[in-house]
Amino acid sequence: NINREFRELDVPTDVLSFPMVDYEAPADYGILESDDALAMYFNPESGELLLGDIVISVERAFEQAENYGHSIKREICFLTAHSMLHLLGYDHMEDEERIVMEKKQEEILNALGIKRDC
Repeated sequence: NINREFRELDVPTDVLSFPMVDYEAPADYGILESDDALAMYFNPESGELLLGDIVISVERAFEQAENYGHSIKREICFLTAHSMLHLLGYDHMEDEERIVMEKKQEEILNALGIKRDC
């Protein structure tokens, strides 16, 4: 339902990202240094940066974990890493972007010790 409402795609999906920051380039934090950034992107009570929201379909995650032959933990970690990269301005619509994003996903999962057989 969320995919249909926000992306006008009437198909199930595994994860959706709703970034709050409009990066000019992936992970280019220069935009956060503007005078308006404090009001737009930071929680006024805590001062924490608000990157956006992530919605993971646990049902799809279980299906994909089974289809790919790895654990639900690995699948949820992958979807979280993937979505966090979107919140940081990365995308995978073009091949060049996809290659960068896939490399970063693997780096994140490897740093956390999350392997395909986990």
